Amino acid sequence: MAARRARRLLGSLCIALLFAQPAPTGAAARSGSRSLLTESLVRTFTPFYFLVEPLDVLSVRGASVVMNCSAHCETPPKIEWKKDGTFLNLVSDDRRQLLPDGSLLINSVVHSKHNKPDEGYYQCVATVDSLGTIVSRTAKLTVAGLPRFTSQPEPSSVHRGGSAVLGCEVTAELAPLLRWERDRQALAPDRRVLQLPSGALLITNASDTDAGLYRCALDGGGTPKYSDEAELKVLPDAEEPQSLALLKPPSSLTRLPGQSAVFPCVAAGFPPPLIRWTWNEEELPTDGSGRFQLLAGGILEIWDVAEADAGTFTCIAESGNDTLEAQAELAVQVPPTFLKRPANIYAHESMDIVFECEVTGKPTPTVKWVKNGDMVIPSDYFKIVKEHNLQVLGLVKSDEGFYQCIAENDVGNAQAGAQLIILDLAPATAGPLPSAPRDVVATLVSTRFIRLTWRPPASDPQGDNLTYSIFYTKEGINRERVENTSRPGETQVMIQNLMPETVYVFRVVAQNRHGPGESSAPLKVATQPEVQLPGPAPNIRAFSSSPTSVTVTWETPLSGNGDIQNYKLYYMEKGQDTEQDVDVGGLFHTVSGLKKFTEYSFRVVAYNKHGPGVSTHDVVVRTLSDVPSAPPQNLTLEVRNSKSILLQWQPPPAGTQSGQITGYKIRYRKVSRKSDVTESVGGTQLSQLIEGLERGTEYSFRVAAMTVNGTGPATDWVTAETFESDLDETRVPEVPSSLHVRPLVTSIVVSWTPPENQDVVVRGYAIGYGIGSPHAQTIKVDYKQRYYTIENLDPSSHYVITLKAFNNVGEGIPLYESAVTRPHSDTSEVDLFVINAPYTPVPDPSPMMPPVGVQASILSHDTIRITWADNSLPKNQKITDARFYTVRWKTNIPANTKYKTANATTLSYLVTGLKPNTLYEFSVMVTKGRRSSTWSMTAHGTTFELVPTSPPKDVTVVSKEGKPRTIIVNWQPPSEANGKITGYIIYYSTDVNAEIHDWVIEPVVGNRLTHQIQELTLDTPYFFKIQARNSKGMGPMSEAVQFRTPKAESSDKMPNDQASGSAGKGSRPMDLGPDYKPPLGGSNSPHGSPTSPLDSNMLLVIIVSVGVITIVIVVIVAVFCTRRTTSHQKKKRAACKSVNGSHKYKGNSKDVKPPDLWIHHERLELKPIDKSPDPNPIMTDTPIPRNSQDITPVDNSMDSNIHQRRNSYRGHESEDSMSTLAGRRGMRPKMMMPFDSQPPQQSVRNTPSTDTMPAAAAVPSAELPEPEGPFLPAEEEPQGPPTAHVRPSHPLKSFAVPAVPPTGGPFDPALPSTPLLTQQAPGHPVHAVKTASIGTLGRTRPPMPVVVPSAPEVQETTRMLEDSESSYEPDELTKEMAHLEGLMKDLNAITTA
Repeated sequence: MAARRARRLLGSLCIALLFAQPAPTGAAARSGSRSLLTESLVRTFTPFYFLVEPLDVLSVRGASVVMNCSAHCETPPKIEWKKDGTFLNLVSDDRRQLLPDGSLLINSVVHSKHNKPDEGYYQCVATVDSLGTIVSRTAKLTVAGLPRFTSQPEPSSVHRGGSAVLGCEVTAELAPLLRWERDRQALAPDRRVLQLPSGALLITNASDTDAGLYRCALDGGGTPKYSDEAELKVLPDAEEPQSLALLKPPSSLTRLPGQSAVFPCVAAGFPPPLIRWTWNEEELPTDGSGRFQLLAGGILEIWDVAEADAGTFTCIAESGNDTLEAQAELAVQVPPTFLKRPANIYAHESMDIVFECEVTGKPTPTVKWVKNGDMVIPSDYFKIVKEHNLQVLGLVKSDEGFYQCIAENDVGNAQAGAQLIILDLAPATAGPLPSAPRDVVATLVSTRFIRLTWRPPASDPQGDNLTYSIFYTKEGINRERVENTSRPGETQVMIQNLMPETVYVFRVVAQNRHGPGESSAPLKVATQPEVQLPGPAPNIRAFSSSPTSVTVTWETPLSGNGDIQNYKLYYMEKGQDTEQDVDVGGLFHTVSGLKKFTEYSFRVVAYNKHGPGVSTHDVVVRTLSDVPSAPPQNLTLEVRNSKSILLQWQPPPAGTQSGQITGYKIRYRKVSRKSDVTESVGGTQLSQLIEGLERGTEYSFRVAAMTVNGTGPATDWVTAETFESDLDETRVPEVPSSLHVRPLVTSIVVSWTPPENQDVVVRGYAIGYGIGSPHAQTIKVDYKQRYYTIENLDPSSHYVITLKAFNNVGEGIPLYESAVTRPHSDTSEVDLFVINAPYTPVPDPSPMMPPVGVQASILSHDTIRITWADNSLPKNQKITDARFYTVRWKTNIPANTKYKTANATTLSYLVTGLKPNTLYEFSVMVTKGRRSSTWSMTAHGTTFELVPTSPPKDVTVVSKEGKPRTIIVNWQPPSEANGKITGYIIYYSTDVNAEIHDWVIEPVVGNRLTHQIQELTLDTPYFFKIQARNSKGMGPMSEAVQFRTPKAESSDKMPNDQASGSAGKGSRPMDLGPDYKPPLGGSNSPHGSPTSPLDSNMLLVIIVSVGVITIVIVVIVAVFCTRRTTSHQKKKRAACKSVNGSHKYKGNSKDVKPPDLWIHHERLELKPIDKSPDPNPIMTDTPIPRNSQDITPVDNSMDSNIHQRRNSYRGHESEDSMSTLAGRRGMRPKMMMPFDSQPPQQSVRNTPSTDTMPAAAAVPSAELPEPEGPFLPAEEEPQGPPTAHVRPSHPLKSFAVPAVPPTGGPFDPALPSTPLLTQQAPGHPVHAVKTASIGTLGRTRPPMPVVVPSAPEVQETTRMLEDSESSYEPDELTKEMAHLEGLMKDLNAITTA
């Protein structure tokens, strides 16, 4: 502020004088002195300082003392001395005299108990007339008291080889004067006999010569004073164990930097005790190589004490099984030192200046200011600002002189000074000066500020080029201050920091380029009396009460008469710029929710009825530390050999460390023994080599960060397996498995792969190259490297390159390659970059090599760590330039997924936010400046499974036809299964609000999507929920679906109640399950409903139809049995196997269309077109097309829709789902019966006489018993071509119990087909048609015909099979074969028509 005022004040001074001398540096420049050197040719700063300052002195009575002092100045200064702040009259003093250099000599120091005239504080004062005065630091003269012993030696004894301590202690100032005698002869200390700083005598490794009479003496300059004599006896060697005892424990010390410290620790006992030391609980090295030395008897000596040595020193004495400890504190105090000294300042009258002074020390020094040797007393115009700086307001001529900053603490004091020169204003140059500004008025008067306005002088009415200086002072005070306008032409100013209810006198002076003009008439203005606003709350203190809270206390403001209504506490995080506040009613408040181990600033403002008062100063406090709230990052494992694994990690994120990390805790265990955990606590390093592991064993590791508060959360377990055996290094490596070269203009990029035999140690690779010979140059690279660029080659030159792997035994077999570098004009292999302008290609002949060794480590269900190596980095893989890496990743489901990318500056990256149980691929590229590499080879990783995060969907409930007490629940798998569904749980209850543990539970295996529940109560509402599970646990439950069972059992009523939660999805046909056994007898129809009153003729027709189709099938089988031994048929069978093996299920493929008729020659079994994922397909009723209306073609949109719906839950399909899908679209699925060869796929339609004529060949599969025999496990799929599940002993049994093939294979419903074996029976009565109304998306469809066919009983059918098995003989088969050939010709004619 002062600088700006000075520049504005003197902006119009003479230009010639402005360039008289260069500006000074330091604070003078900051105070505006650059523009004040207008008189510097006349007045300059005068060097005036002390060459020697007095130091503290210790003396004895009667001695002479010299207090040194010497000052430098161009004019020899006058030296005077002060004692205890009062000048000494040295003219009439006989004992004290001033030496020529300014030092003070005190002869024969006087000191007695009641008269101590010489002891005290001395200060040297140097004065130069007309210049000023400076004072030196104060020096203390201490006179040692009368010789007096605080403790006397006492008789003692010691065993040979032991230690003894003889006490003789005096005051601290007399200790240097103490000496010892033995048998009244001076005792010369050595390494075995030491005198401690306190005066005591220590004798170690005692011998017979040490026996005698000991006394201590004080030499105070006169007759020595002796202590009592004490005898020391030396006893024979100790034979019995003696208890351990401390003869001289250490005591706390206070030292200055550079001094030495001695801690005694003398112990006695037998066996002789061993002494060791710790500092702050860390073992202290005392081998003599550093500043810490262990002297005889266990004494610790510290040379050249530093401030960092402060702490707790512990002496540990050990003898046999006994241990003793003693502690002592070392405090290090530092005298004041200056971080910033005051600087010389040029100034003008009325200006404001600031002398800066910054000091440090321990304890914290206090600062006072001296002007010309006199103490500066703070006032309205002399203020201490920013703790130590001196501000002088409204300078006057008498303020000139030398100002000194004096810093003082308990261990010393120091001074630093600067000179202030007040310059006179330069005379105005030739030219008109402005007249006085007109009409100066105070337009705004407040308690602490006044706004003045005026009009330009009459001499310059426009006043555009005029600047103004406003001089003001308190009435009756001759010290004026000045405030300058901020820009030319401005005619108003705000004067701030005034005192309330005080009269001030203002005047305004205009200036132009010639100088300042006339002053306006003085204007007196009185500030307003201050409203009684509260003053600052005193004694504000803040302390952290927990890691996330700070408690702030304060007291009631001293000023402000008015009741305090409330306080407002403001706080802000250090480094932030947004302040928060909270209203407080009392004198303390605890702020919670703060960040751990973070600095905050707090201030308080008191409010009364007039408004806010004066704010307190800011207090800064750091919240307490806590355990880290997050685990370390990027934990990676590297197996070094068969017995060690290297762990590497990064610290927890900065905001989660909650304190200073003091170390890391590593826990590891064998994967096979999870309860056996080993802990290892390390330092703050970010890696640890775990050794001593077992060979070929899998270990899990986790790392947690520690603070002084404890251990934070640990990482997830990361697993690695040690090598089964260490690599062999008894022989050289084998030849590298490949070598590739890529020539450029002046370089060749070499890449290779390691030897195939990985059991031999490879320490690195040697690359040799040269023109025509590979022996010209050789380069060795690290064993991890797979790329290298050979630089500085000649263009168009033929180079031979060799690559050898080597280890400590030697180099292996070389691999040779040759390459010709490209000519200068060839840039086809050079990357081009465009800078700023288009069409400005800049070739870069050295492309970046892609990262290598990309690895994906799965950490959790949504996180994978990617690590890699960069062969363009040095061996230690340390990144020192501005390169960065780009990681990209994607999943192939769905196929059109786009890549996601992220940048990293380290050799690893943590990819988060992934989907559970999903395969991802990753690749990395490196970018440095304008250069980028290609993408690296990809790494793959599948995230772990997670519990399902969505419930099963499309839950529907329908009543089972004919059994109103049985319902069928259908559903679809969860949208977010997050893994393989291993099962479902159906909950049902009559009370939707009941606790979930009160609901009935029905478990279902994971490959089922339908389930029936029996024995329910009629006319009762039930609620159903379904929950899916996978290997990780249970998912959420579906919403409750309500279903009311029918009121009564009715034989002619189809269940048409649709569950309320089905969303219009229609029901699926019943899932009978693997344990279903159809009832024997004729009481039930194939659908399980009570038998309808069928006409006996209809039953007969069905029986005859079954018999006819059985005979036809038997004939066909017989023909193939007789022809299967021919070579032609063997070829066809092989071809059939090939075709059958190629019909794998392919998602949405529409190119593969299965044959409508296919008979396998080899096994004579009905086989599905595709391998079903379900080894136990569900057999349900499958209506077969009866007429041409049922087989109307379906358009392509329906075709794709069917494929999409079926693929949505592949692996759970069965015929019931197919029939449901077909039924929803108003069509029937085809009946696909196998043929060995495919005739042209053309449909043949039979035109029945009635639309609802039953098909004689229809045999509902639900009626047949479950065949017995081996089944495939639920999680295994057959490897060969899919077949039916039962292989009967007789060939015809394959058709007796047909398992309807799953509809998993692709088909084209757009191609209509008609069952080729359908027969017309116009004379038979027509089946009754039942209707069922199935809701779809809230709409009601018209009733849809549902044909309910009949069939012979199970027992009857079985009997027919047995008859057919026993009645056919070879002769009969031969006859039937001839008849079959005729049928086949007719069949071929029909199918080719």
